[in-house]
Amino acid sequence: MSARILIVEDHPTMREAMRLVLEGEGFDINEASDGEQALAAVQEERPDLVLLDMSIPGISGPDVLAAVKQDPVNSKVRVIVVTATGEEGRAAAMASGADHYFTKPFSPIALLQAVEEVLGPEDSAPAE
Repeated sequence: MSARILIVEDHPTMREAMRLVLEGEGFDINEASDGEQALAAVQEERPDLVLLDMSIPGISGPDVLAAVKQDPVNSKVRVIVVTATGEEGRAAAMASGADHYFTKPFSPIALLQAVEEVLGPEDSAPAE
C-alpha cells in the first residue's frame, strides 16, 4: 500500500503541482486549502504524512501543526512544513514537532527527496 499524503496549501497551482509530482510516484493524495479542512482531513483520513503550508487561511499552519502533534491519536503523523517564508521559521516549526522544513520554491526532485527522507524507504516505495 502506498503512503497517504495530505497536501495543505491554499494556492491551487502549488497544490496541484505537488499532487501531480507525488501521484506520479504512486502516493495516495488528499488535499486541503485551509486549516479547518486540514484538521478535519487528518482526523478522517489519518494520513502518513502532511505537507503543511504555514500561511493558510483559517486556522494557521503553526496551529494546525501544534494540534496534530498534541493529539495523542495523530501525534505520529509526520509533518513536512512547506513555506515561502524562508529559514527564519525553521526553529519554531521544528520545536513544534515538524519532521522536516522545506522552503518554496522547490524542484520536484527536492520534494520527493524530502518525502522519502521523512517517510523512510518502506513507506515511500511505490506500490507493486
